[in-house]
Amino acid sequence: MTSPTQQEAPEMTTALTGERADILETLRVHRQFLRHTVQGLTDDQARQRTTTSELTLGGLIKHVAETESGWVDFILDGPDAMGGGDVDWSEPSPELVERYEKGFQLLPDETLEGVLARYDEVARRTDELVATIDLDLSHPLPEAPWFPKGATRTVRRAFLHIVAETAQHAGHADIIRESLDGQKTMG
Repeated sequence: MTSPTQQEAPEMTTALTGERADILETLRVHRQFLRHTVQGLTDDQARQRTTTSELTLGGLIKHVAETESGWVDFILDGPDAMGGGDVDWSEPSPELVERYEKGFQLLPDETLEGVLARYDEVARRTDELVATIDLDLSHPLPEAPWFPKGATRTVRRAFLHIVAETAQHAGHADIIRESLDGQKTMG
C-alpha cells in the first residue's frame, strides 16, 4: 500500500510505447510535482492561504482531481458530461458560483488524505483510459464562453488539457508551499 503522497502506476499487462507512454509519463511527472507540494502537511496547513490569492494547497489538489475527472467524463460521455448547454454563463446562479468556489477549497469536513485518495482514483481511471481509448475519438464541446463556438476536442487534446491543467496548478502549488514554509519542489 502506498502513502497518501505516493501514486501507484496503473496496472498494465503490456508496456505502452510512443504517444500513450509519453502522455502517461508526463501526467505522472506533473502529478508528482503537485503531490510533492502537500507532503507532510496537516489539514489546517492545506487549507491555509499564503498569498493574496484565494488558492490553497488542499483546494488545488481537489480542483485538479475534479477537473481531470470532468474531462474523462467528457471523453467517455461527450458534452453532456460537462453540463451540455444547460447553464446560462452570462448570469450563473448563486448556487453554481458557490459550487465553483467550493471546488477550490478544502472544506472543514474534508481532509487532505481524502482529496489525495480521490486524486489517486481519478488518476487510475485516466491512466487506464490513456492506455486503451482511441485518441482520435472526438466530441463537440459544450456551449460555454471559454470554448469557441462549434469546436470539438479529440481524446488526445483532452488528455493534453489535463496535462496542462496539472502542470499549471503544480506551479501555483509550489508558490503556495514555498510561502507556507519555504519548501520548494525543484531546488
